Amino acid sequence: MSLVATIIIALLALIHVYILVLEMFLWDTPKGRKAFGLTPEFSAATKVLAANQGLYNGFLAAGLFWGLWLGAEGFAVKVFFLACILVAGLYGAATSSRKILFVQAVPATLGLIALWFSR
Repeated sequence: MSLVATIIIALLALIHVYILVLEMFLWDTPKGRKAFGLTPEFSAATKVLAANQGLYNGFLAAGLFWGLWLGAEGFAVKVFFLACILVAGLYGAATSSRKILFVQAVPATLGLIALWFSR
């Protein structure tokens, strides 16, 4: 696997760990509200839902780390989790915030391209 693909996938996994922390633990704090542009009332009312979203982002990160740990044999695992992130990023950009396109969908696409060329 190419170094570029490994770096992109690792960075994307770390981004999803960071999103997990923001959504599960910092959602109803000034840092969490600033990251997502939330009011104190909205963040308090949606804290449980955000924690659930954070858990899903953690699973995406875990899948990418698993694929990296498997090395070349983890090609399909990496493709699957990158595709999941791409779909989630496209859906989030269409329904929530265009920022998600650049945080999730574009890096996932770059990871898929780099992974494909590393074969």
